Amino acid sequence: MRRTEASARAIERASSDPTPEKRPNKEGLPSAEAVEGRTPPKGNGGETAAARTLRRDNASNGLIAVRRAARQSKSVRFTALLHHITIDLLKRSYHSLERDSAPGIDGVTWQTYGENLEEKLEDLHDKVHRGSYRARPARRTYIPKADGSKRPLSILCLEDKIVQQAVATVLEAIYEEDFLGFSYGFRPDRGQHDTLDALHAGILRKQVNWVLDADIRAFSMPWPTRGLSVSSSTGWRTSASCASLQNG
Repeated sequence: MRRTEASARAIERASSDPTPEKRPNKEGLPSAEAVEGRTPPKGNGGETAAARTLRRDNASNGLIAVRRAARQSKSVRFTALLHHITIDLLKRSYHSLERDSAPGIDGVTWQTYGENLEEKLEDLHDKVHRGSYRARPARRTYIPKADGSKRPLSILCLEDKIVQQAVATVLEAIYEEDFLGFSYGFRPDRGQHDTLDALHAGILRKQVNWVLDADIRAFSMPWPTRGLSVSSSTGWRTSASCASLQNG
């Protein structure tokens, strides 16, 4: 594939520095706009305002320290993360969820779970820290696709969504430091409009010869492990983090 000299230099710079210029966040989340050298997009990024507020407000002193340690060393092992799952974080996670989402197999809606919320979150917090919390099976439904096939969709119970959101908030303090500035998929405070805005800015400001559009077919199917490798630092982060959240 032919590349212009300017594009080659840009790719070389991005590849040589695993943590590009994306630090004007004052210990918060990385700013995509700072990387691209552009103003924030006006479009809706697809994430609820409550979820974005959750991620900004949850920069507790403990998570700030985790984020700083992850930034300073790619080989650091995190061996104690469970204590960051607090009742306050679970409450914030609850309020970040979509109010009108379909319920899981237990039929519990956002409004129903909100009744006696404090008691339910205290019980959930206790189960998580005692190791007795068990996620319920997901309710499977199918969404028709344009080609006539159907896309499987798993609908989780609301309480499981709360726990997942809280765990994601903790783990993002670690893994957000590993992402490059031009990565937008499933990241906090970033959505499809941010991606299109960055692409638009890059095409206008640089000489571009190629634009590649790739999609993964049947992404939910099992992946072959042969040929896939994970760097030692990423592997340690993954195993240590999962074990810490599981065992405290």
